[in-house]
Amino acid sequence: MGPKMLRHRVGRRSTFQRRVPHFNVTKHPTADWTAHQIVQAFPEKTAPRHLVRDRDGIYGYDFTARVDGLGIRQVPISARSPWQNCYAERIIGNIRRECLHHVVINEWHLRRILRSYVDYYNRSRTHLSLDKDAPESRPTQDLQAGRIIQIPEVGGLHHRYERVAA
Repeated sequence: MGPKMLRHRVGRRSTFQRRVPHFNVTKHPTADWTAHQIVQAFPEKTAPRHLVRDRDGIYGYDFTARVDGLGIRQVPISARSPWQNCYAERIIGNIRRECLHHVVINEWHLRRILRSYVDYYNRSRTHLSLDKDAPESRPTQDLQAGRIIQIPEVGGLHHRYERVAA
């Protein structure tokens, strides 16, 4: 793939690009639980065409049947090849570095922190691949709009900055 083609693909924005559509937490994931999560993530004809996934045993018959029923084509990556699922690995790494390394948690706290982080990630966290915008696009603020205030997010681990009228 030449540089022109690569630039063209990077420049396109899709509905699912960089956006976290759903998350959940459990101590004991099962194929049935995982299948239920895919339905929760993509209700009523919002499912993507493809699902890139690893070869974990959690993706058993229940999961496969549910995904096939949603019309999603599964693309399992090669065994022991996490670099083939770079988007999932990247968001997991971001969650660890930017969130979980800073707090001691139980399951309830983990769910609460992740809910706050996913909201921050989708609405406020900038991405270079999105021209320094967030997955849910934000309006550009006028330089003359007023002073800059800091809004704490994710329990104060991160901040969003906005201009307010003086």
